[in-house]
Amino acid sequence: MCLAIPMKLIERDELSGTAELQGVRRRVSLMLLPEARVGDQILIHAGFAIATVDPEEAAETVRLFDALREAEAAEADDRTSGETDASPAPPTSREERA
Repeated sequence: MCLAIPMKLIERDELSGTAELQGVRRRVSLMLLPEARVGDQILIHAGFAIATVDPEEAAETVRLFDALREAEAAEADDRTSGETDASPAPPTSREERA
């Protein structure tokens, strides 16, 4: 599975630029998207800008990533707070399996 992150292009020179998302900045290659302009929302995959996206679509994607991160954090909190899984433990000996 591939994952591309929407980021805003805030600076550019020839075929590279700086993209930002929630205060995090990364240098990215614009070799695959030379028409990208400062201010564009661009999809970044493996350090390369691969497409421009609508700002509303980019914002929705970021909201979904945030919701996923919050759900994973809540699940991790549940595991560390002592709550147990409702499924039974697998048998540990040959007699228990029989």
